[in-house]
Amino acid sequence: MKIGVVANVLQDRPLEEALKCFRELGIECIEPGCGGYAGKAHVDPERLLADPAALEKFRELIAQSGITISALSCHGNPVHPDPVRAEEYHEDMCNTVRLAGKLGIDTITCFSGCPGDSETSQNPNWVTCSWPEDYLDILNYQWNKVLIPYWKNFVSFAKENGVTKIALELHPGFCVYNVETLKRLRDAVGPEIGANFDPSHLLWQGMDPVMVIRSLEGMIYHVHAKDVRMDRYNIAQNGVLDTKHYSDELHRSWIFRTVGYGNDAAYWKDIFSELRKTGYDGTISIEHEDSLMNRMEGLGKAVEMVRSCAIFEEKSGMWWA
Repeated sequence: MKIGVVANVLQDRPLEEALKCFRELGIECIEPGCGGYAGKAHVDPERLLADPAALEKFRELIAQSGITISALSCHGNPVHPDPVRAEEYHEDMCNTVRLAGKLGIDTITCFSGCPGDSETSQNPNWVTCSWPEDYLDILNYQWNKVLIPYWKNFVSFAKENGVTKIALELHPGFCVYNVETLKRLRDAVGPEIGANFDPSHLLWQGMDPVMVIRSLEGMIYHVHAKDVRMDRYNIAQNGVLDTKHYSDELHRSWIFRTVGYGNDAAYWKDIFSELRKTGYDGTISIEHEDSLMNRMEGLGKAVEMVRSCAIFEEKSGMWWA
């Protein structure tokens, strides 16, 4: 395994400066934002694709830094019911794939997206219950009329550009948010669809991250290390579905925390061990979104926790047997 980072944690700094900072922390890989919600502060695929000299300079900068790229990130909603917004997200994703092809990178990280409830919708509609039956009608429209057709076309385009691993983050608010929905899309579209495993979004929904890893054996293409702290008192009063702003830390049912501040080392050791048992030995990309802690302090503590819990060396085999 290698220690990586979602690079937009330092999106306010030039890429060269961010790379230097990451290297000093012992980070080996970056997952740079290439559009969508993560923005393009460090990597603008459209500009690099249009300027061979700029692309070569980017390659040299990455090579000289001693850091590699684990995946290109483009987290948007390409099936947004607003056609203008959907096209913007789609173009960002297409350019991300084209850039990945130029760089010899076979993995992108993204969301599945979420359509509206009909062809006349203006906003996404994330369905969380099966009754009244109107909601099942919405799901049928979203999956069969929008989601599956979109991803069939996109996967075909991605393969043409050498991208064979589309790692979807299982995130509430989008159609793919758990094991069942990921497998549904993968079965309908193909093995290029896999998971960007992020336990923080699973835990507050009531899932067991280790069970999810086991259920997705061979389907995990990338991993985020992000922690979440559950507030049992707020949950006891309001449950886990929480629409309060992330800044309202005191009253939310859960908040994102630096790795190790939501769950202890034993929790993370179980996750990293299960990843290895099921065949994942790639990058552990730290995603720092802790509103209670300074970015650099939080990132440093996260690196320390991942370094102490992840598994980096090759197996020795059962030498004692």
